[in-house]
Amino acid sequence: MPPKRIAIITCETLPEPDPDEPILLDALRAAGMEAHMLAWDAPPNSPKHGNPSDYDLCVIRSSWNYYHDPDAFLAWIDSCASRSTLLNPAPVVKWNIHKHYLRDLQRADLPIVPTEFVNRGESVSFIDIMRARNWTDAVIKPCVSAASFNTRRFSLDQSNAAQRFLDQLTYSADAMLQPYMRSVDTAGERSIMWIANHGNGGVTHAIRKNPRFAGQDESVSGSLPVTDTERALFDRTLAALPFSASDLLYARLDLMPDDTGAQRISELELIEPSLFLLQEPRALSALVDAIAARAA
Repeated sequence: MPPKRIAIITCETLPEPDPDEPILLDALRAAGMEAHMLAWDAPPNSPKHGNPSDYDLCVIRSSWNYYHDPDAFLAWIDSCASRSTLLNPAPVVKWNIHKHYLRDLQRADLPIVPTEFVNRGESVSFIDIMRARNWTDAVIKPCVSAASFNTRRFSLDQSNAAQRFLDQLTYSADAMLQPYMRSVDTAGERSIMWIANHGNGGVTHAIRKNPRFAGQDESVSGSLPVTDTERALFDRTLAALPFSASDLLYARLDLMPDDTGAQRISELELIEPSLFLLQEPRALSALVDAIAARAA
């Protein structure tokens, strides 16, 4: 039987290096699979150009520029899913690409970071939102974004600059405001990784990240154990999804503490999250095993 062919979905030009990429390719090949990089936006003459139908499985990993043209990306996702098995699946990608998914989690009584959504073309007052919410610092960003693109922090006394930035965003896109959680300055943000078919309910490990804004590099810790509270919150989050968790190959839950120390969900990443495989070899093995099982 010929080896299973796996496409690792990326973009033609990465905005930053992907530490997971080389070790995942090597591990898949060591497990007897053919693994190749396939860029969703590759021109025909690119070495990353290819036809998804040539692969048994297409795994989205580093399509980190999709927010520049989400409509084109979603069209490619549909095309890919019609020609191969795509993971995570197209319906998952469509649900997760817009931060409105946080509303679904909130309706399920999950503790999200408080969020104010502003629709494209809507005229709202930054200072009115801040006063109504009793916030002193806020983070403003697009609802479709990645890697801190167009993400900025403003205090109440920067309301003029914040208003200009918010108006600029909502001229062409939906935007969101969240309070700046000051506890992340000391405790950091924690990312919890989940991989299908892994023991411990799918959770593999955690890492701690420092706050990151537009133009800044990401600083992360080594592998950390996952607490029982975090594991239970992840289970509740997966149970609240509008699709079965069994559809997923991977997931990442980003948490940050509020002023009381309670963890709140800042993001649930189901499209192209870094899984920090370099920090946890067991997670790499779990992902390779899960890919092999889905490709069988």
